[in-house]
Amino acid sequence: MMAMDAAFDVVIAGGAVMGSSLAFHLLSDPGFSGRVLVVERDRSYQHAASALSASSIRQQFSQPVNIRISLYGIDFLRTIGERLAIDGEAPDIGLKEGGYLYLATAAGATILEANHQIQQREGADISLLDAFALKERFPWLTSDDLVAGSFGETGEGWFDGYGLMQAFARKARSLGAVYIEDEVADVRREGARITGVQLKSGRRVACGSFVNTAGAWGARVLAEHCGVPIPVYAKKRSVFSFRAQEKLRRFPLLIDTSGIWCRPEGEGFIAGCTLPDDSATDQGRDFDVNWPEFEDIIWPALAARIPAFETIRPGRAWAGHYDMNLLDHNAIVGRMGDLENAYLAAGFSGHGLQQAPAVGRGLAELIAGGRYQSLDLSDLGFERIASGRPLLEKNVI
Repeated sequence: MMAMDAAFDVVIAGGAVMGSSLAFHLLSDPGFSGRVLVVERDRSYQHAASALSASSIRQQFSQPVNIRISLYGIDFLRTIGERLAIDGEAPDIGLKEGGYLYLATAAGATILEANHQIQQREGADISLLDAFALKERFPWLTSDDLVAGSFGETGEGWFDGYGLMQAFARKARSLGAVYIEDEVADVRREGARITGVQLKSGRRVACGSFVNTAGAWGARVLAEHCGVPIPVYAKKRSVFSFRAQEKLRRFPLLIDTSGIWCRPEGEGFIAGCTLPDDSATDQGRDFDVNWPEFEDIIWPALAARIPAFETIRPGRAWAGHYDMNLLDHNAIVGRMGDLENAYLAAGFSGHGLQQAPAVGRGLAELIAGGRYQSLDLSDLGFERIASGRPLLEKNVI
């Protein structure tokens, strides 16, 4: 038997927003009284998806589980000051509920209508707008080709994702979570249990439960070490900032028919796009901005949709990585295959920040009490991966 240098009830691999949300929720759960270790490879988080994301939240999904997750998420973000305060000091993540606006031509209108029915049933505050209403509410749009738009009246918007991650981490540490800068390099599996982890530094830690929240860089590799392969790969996304001369009233997070997205940021805007890439490869730890993407794809599409964007002043840009689940672009959450004490939260495909509150709570319930209590996340379970049954969303961005 491998000798261990330390022992914890729960070891979490990955200390960004998902791992820190789990640590907070575990240590807040009255049914849990154990010790939690969070292993994070880079405590500066400068390359973490949580720090490089466009940090937004929406209920405009077509799968009910994703809508429910974000409904809890927006409630959590609205009340973060009281939930994650420490000694009376409350975090502020600058939540702005500016709404998402999905645009559709005749080809996409039926999808918006079908999604809207599901969103209404789940209690999301979404309005389905016709072409006339779009022009009335958003007069700066070129809407000649538009048939419909779907707009989040409340509960959708953007926030400081890095601030959310840090607020979770600070609160978890105040409750007793131990954070170390290291990396889980391997696991010790005995039958249907993970009994310990080997760290890159050489330290060995015994665990009662193991949770893989290692994100784009480590989730797939660690899952393979556990004998539970997952189709998750790191895919680069560039985000570009710019300013326009004209002030545009009530600008939401806009999803154009071209797939380009854009939203306000400070005195200007940020924008990006999702280029198709379902190759089973990682894009390396490459943080070089793809500048031609803005010049050749994003700016022309935005200028065609919003005439005020024909003249802009480009600003800074940055690149980060999604942990992309190639099966269906939805998260993989829950028990890790047939392992009795190992859990997974990976493959969020760009939705990690908004889903972190509900997923952290759900995994904490699963670990502490053996089942989901507040919100059933079973639809996101590993079983669909093993059986090749995708949980498909109708609008992927």
